[in-house]
Amino acid sequence: MTDQAVDPDGAEVSAHPVTTGRFLGRTRELKELRADIERAGLDTLSGRKAPRARVLLIAGRPGSGRTRLAEELVRRVAGRYPDGVLRARLSEPSGTPVPVEQVARELLAALRMPAPAGAAEDDLTAALREALAGRRMLLLLDDAAGAEQVDAVLPDAPDCLVVAVSGGPLTGIADVRPCTLGGLDTKSAVELLTRHTGAVRVTVDPRSAESLVEACQGHPMALVLAGGWLAARPKTAVSDLAKRLHAEPADGADGTETGPLTRVFRLVYDQLPGPAARMLRLLSLAPAGLADPHTASALAGCSVDAARATLDDLVALGLLRAVDSPLPQYEVPGCLHPLLCALAESQERPAELQLARARMLERTVRLLQSCRAITETDSPQAREKLSGMPRPLRFPNPRAAADWLRIRRPALLASVRLAVADGELDTLARRLMSQLVRALAAHVGTQAAAPDLYGVHGLVLDVAERRGLPREKAAALLNLGDLDAQTGRTREALARYRAALDAGREANDPYATGRAMESVGGAHQELGDHDRAADWFGRALTERLARGEIPEAARLYGRIATAHTYAGRYGEALRNWRAALAGYRRAGDVAASARALSEIARVQEYAGRPQESLRTCQEAVEWARRAEDARLQAALQLRLADTLDRLGDPVSARLHRAAAERMLGEETSKGDAEPEQDANACEIRSTPSED
Repeated sequence: MTDQAVDPDGAEVSAHPVTTGRFLGRTRELKELRADIERAGLDTLSGRKAPRARVLLIAGRPGSGRTRLAEELVRRVAGRYPDGVLRARLSEPSGTPVPVEQVARELLAALRMPAPAGAAEDDLTAALREALAGRRMLLLLDDAAGAEQVDAVLPDAPDCLVVAVSGGPLTGIADVRPCTLGGLDTKSAVELLTRHTGAVRVTVDPRSAESLVEACQGHPMALVLAGGWLAARPKTAVSDLAKRLHAEPADGADGTETGPLTRVFRLVYDQLPGPAARMLRLLSLAPAGLADPHTASALAGCSVDAARATLDDLVALGLLRAVDSPLPQYEVPGCLHPLLCALAESQERPAELQLARARMLERTVRLLQSCRAITETDSPQAREKLSGMPRPLRFPNPRAAADWLRIRRPALLASVRLAVADGELDTLARRLMSQLVRALAAHVGTQAAAPDLYGVHGLVLDVAERRGLPREKAAALLNLGDLDAQTGRTREALARYRAALDAGREANDPYATGRAMESVGGAHQELGDHDRAADWFGRALTERLARGEIPEAARLYGRIATAHTYAGRYGEALRNWRAALAGYRRAGDVAASARALSEIARVQEYAGRPQESLRTCQEAVEWARRAEDARLQAALQLRLADTLDRLGDPVSARLHRAAAERMLGEETSKGDAEPEQDANACEIRSTPSED
């Protein structure tokens, strides 16, 4: 189960497993771990100051209670680390290591530090170390697959402490002594069993309880499953289960020895009703090991209500964990995942498994469509699409849709990764990625969702290249280029845009080629090469004019004019701005016409023609008034004031400044948000910006 931890200053940190009930046993292990914190390290003994954080390692097999012990240790020593606790999971339930880039990004987000979309792994880990420098924090790194994962995010801060949980030693990290877990002591194991069965059944037959603990070898997860099985059968004696487990063969079907968890799981699973057993083994396909009633319903081919009832029954048996969440969500325990995968492969035909995956992905696509459509309240088409969807797929309001998207985000991103990795469901994968991008943009915003979008567009590119789809390849490259450009990686963006141009030409897609040409020009302009920028904008303009796209052509005339302005070619700039103005007037765009006039006035001012600039600016004010654009009017009034000052008329200048302040004050009182300016927006500058 997961919840959100909060540091002493109120900063939210990463999700972590919730523990319930009093901690049992592990007294010796806790004592050893706490002593290890105080132990002098090898650096100290050699007279050197420790360069990095101390690492405590809790090693044990999945289901041994290693995470629970780590959480208890963190709870007991957290007071020594006033800057808070960070938690990260380094492996998915399937055992697949989580990429270091993703771990570092999530930890930076928990620290509320910037993590630009598309940033390299080394940059993110360096940023994380810098963020932790000088802090006294505690990091819990759960399910580490190897030393390299831990080492990559290990703070260069000796006042920090890292508690790592792994299946074995972390060879390669200096001065780490593992605390290796075995089974619980008998007293603690019996108490754990009692929590599920109730005290009476154990009290009346304590020897049988001890015998059951022995059969489970004190393995915590095996005891949880045994307790859940007994809780579901109140009339069954503890001794009956103990005898059955002792009678279970120690060898599996392949002749290899099985552990206590496998034997208890096999007994519990064999007595499940057929539909519940099938749903459980199909949950091995749940992305990131997280399922909700819709996921289970699609996998098993049953109703959502029936799926939720079955999921709750499986939680009662200890076969699933309910996630602490506003929406019903369930986690497949990592220790059971390999067992469920083996059952699915042995009891389901490959075609059935693929069909179950397809149903799950199709359901996710439809939920994302509904999630996005609920935001389009003004669209008759969206309302019609929503009304045609089954009721269980509809969201009552945009807030509910946004909450679902936020809570299911890890599973949705994992769905995309799994769909692309599958290789046989590329059509569904493309639809899934398209809908996820649209839903994130609608509810989160392109800027806030940029890190997620960068990963999704990268997967779109993978599928497009694998399937030989140049149009999709061009779109993915353009989107990736835009995200690179937004985060200052202009040269990387330029390379993406050039590749997108090649793909667009291969696809004979005029939109992609025109968009790529314009983006190449924008990248050159950002790099200060205004001649190349104007050239590429001109190529894009030729494409737009050939298709009769007057508004887009007018906008490109403006971009060409801007490039010439930066290069100091004011005559060319004025010629292109006048062409842009003609296009906007032809298209009937009053606001854009006002902005074009304002830019003409600015260029005239740069060219040393203040009288012409004054007249053009007055004309622009009139057009802005017709467009009811108060902010543009205010900006133009300020420009008029500056021009009048230079012409020696301070009285008129003061009047225009007062008018501008009045307009801006009225806008502020209305609570209007600052509008996003485009490339042609009016800017109050006396000289061109320095690159």
